Amino acid sequence: MLGLPEGALPLEQSQAAAAVGQIRLARAYEEVLAPHGIRAAQVLVTLEDTEDRRRYLNARATLATLLGFGAVPIVNENDTVATDEIRFGDNDRLAAQIAVTVGADQLVLLSDVDGLYTANPHTDPTARRLDLVPAITPEIEAMAGDPVSGLSKGGMKTKLMAAKTAVAGGCAMAIMTGAVERPLAALAAGAPCTWFLPQGDPQVARKRWIGAMKPKGEVTVDAGAVAALAAGKSLLPAGVVRATGSFGRGDPVAIAGPDGAGIGKGLIRYTAAETRAIAGHRSAEIEAILGYAGRAALIHRDDMAI
Repeated sequence: MLGLPEGALPLEQSQAAAAVGQIRLARAYEEVLAPHGIRAAQVLVTLEDTEDRRRYLNARATLATLLGFGAVPIVNENDTVATDEIRFGDNDRLAAQIAVTVGADQLVLLSDVDGLYTANPHTDPTARRLDLVPAITPEIEAMAGDPVSGLSKGGMKTKLMAAKTAVAGGCAMAIMTGAVERPLAALAAGAPCTWFLPQGDPQVARKRWIGAMKPKGEVTVDAGAVAALAAGKSLLPAGVVRATGSFGRGDPVAIAGPDGAGIGKGLIRYTAAETRAIAGHRSAEIEAILGYAGRAALIHRDDMAI
């Protein structure tokens, strides 16, 4: 499209090519999904977006909203702005991070091989495929070889890195060949693959992660809010009595009852100053108080460990 030479390009030319190519890629997905009545969406992210809690929460909320509308988010690395310091570098790790972000229970990686082998099947005729990997041990990691297809920057090593991320987040992961007709239907019908078993449920894993965080502040809630949280509800500003500490959006905070006893932790959607301003007020009053229409929940139930 840009008439650039084959081979390695300077960073700015690579990013310019990505900007042009991304439009064509998004259009291709839109065209193939449309006949099935499926609307495609485009989401571009960098590694920094998933490591910063505020950006992570925004990405999670956007993806959840798209899925709620029945749209299919096509997620890609934002090559136009990403530098080496904030790059995923391969789609395997990006896929695993997105799977954990949205709370998926299964992730499928399409590869040039039909699973994890005891050795490189392209060079070792005695190599055998593992159908099931209950845990990723040092012995399993030692089986990963280097990529041989030349079609991607990844390889079995990056897929095992992705598997570690996925299973720790409660998401099962499969590796299978993508060079078959209707690969997902083939997988459902029992096609050869390797499954990595998850470590628990996605929601349980996420809440365990939140519960292990060090809080940067505390919100004290009234008795009504305590009952609502026990029933699995989100924390609304109306139920907050006071907020202490210095925290930003996306930071972990402790949640205490009227008697000061800790009842949980959560990732808060407002800064400390904003929280103090809207504490005790109904969600409908947020815009009048802060000057913008914020999220209704102070801490969403999915971002909370009680």
